[in-house]
Amino acid sequence: MASITLKDVVKQYGVGKAAVPVIHGVNAQIKDGEFIVIVGPSGCGKSTLLRMVAGLEEITGGTISIGDRVVNDLEPAERDIAMVFQNYALYPHMTVFDNMAYGLKIKNVPVDEIKQRVDGAAKILELGHLLDRKPRQLSGGQRQRVAMGRAIVRNPQVFLFDEPLSNLDAKLRAQTRIEIQKRHNQLGITSLFVTHDQVEAMTLAQRMIVMNGGKVEQFGTPEEVYHTPASTFVASFIGSPPMNLLKSAPGGKAGTIYGIRPEHLDVTPGQGWPLIVDTVELLGAERLIYARVQGMNADEQVIVRVEEGTFMPNNGDLMHVTPRPDRIHTFDADTGKRI
Repeated sequence: MASITLKDVVKQYGVGKAAVPVIHGVNAQIKDGEFIVIVGPSGCGKSTLLRMVAGLEEITGGTISIGDRVVNDLEPAERDIAMVFQNYALYPHMTVFDNMAYGLKIKNVPVDEIKQRVDGAAKILELGHLLDRKPRQLSGGQRQRVAMGRAIVRNPQVFLFDEPLSNLDAKLRAQTRIEIQKRHNQLGITSLFVTHDQVEAMTLAQRMIVMNGGKVEQFGTPEEVYHTPASTFVASFIGSPPMNLLKSAPGGKAGTIYGIRPEHLDVTPGQGWPLIVDTVELLGAERLIYARVQGMNADEQVIVRVEEGTFMPNNGDLMHVTPRPDRIHTFDADTGKRI
């Protein structure tokens, strides 16, 4: 296992005036054994950053270190990393055992050691009864576990996951998230996990890197990112539904954006912010009320989260809510940064 250090990492495509920058001076110190999730929307540079750590993309500037080694000029095979991709990349004509063993065979690892490593990984991933099957005989979740097993048998210093759950349905994604958490707890190998899904990020990460436009918006624990977002981008990207961001909050100051999460608005009949209800979503144990502040900017929507059975307005109703004072966030309207 090893730490990962990113120092002023830059990536651009092309040279001179035609150069297109995509990663802008990323810095991060990842501890030995940490599970770090890199999250952000499509095109933010998260996969490019991961591929630079892997050695699949050259870096334009800065340094990447794995452990005590600067790996800028090392080939992927020399970095002692293992990758799990979005597509499982399994050999269809090989059994599960042979798929997991292939990388060791081409490195001339002794046969007895190969069997020991594959059997050990299969036990961890509960694949022992599937070792003689071909990929076509497996479910999507089982194939992803085989891909993880192929990485585990290599005993790498670092695991790199590039959106490995994207091809799974919602139920399998949830199950596989739990599997990945369990395996990390067992193995303790430093891991970088890329996703655009903020639910995956919140549930898997020990710390998370939130990226936007090739820059790091915030690097912190899920609790820090959720409860003290560094910018309006983070506030709106992390959380489902997102934080309410209002330029014209009742009593607000000009030049300030006010943020409040939907669960931190309390229904207070007859006092507080007057809201006109647009629609209500029923989500089992809770309801989401979509509304707008009466007499204020009609384009600014307010979402209120309430528990099922506590309050049920109709479309067009007037309701009142009061934000919890200790849960109000303020951001600079020009920069979007937290005040």
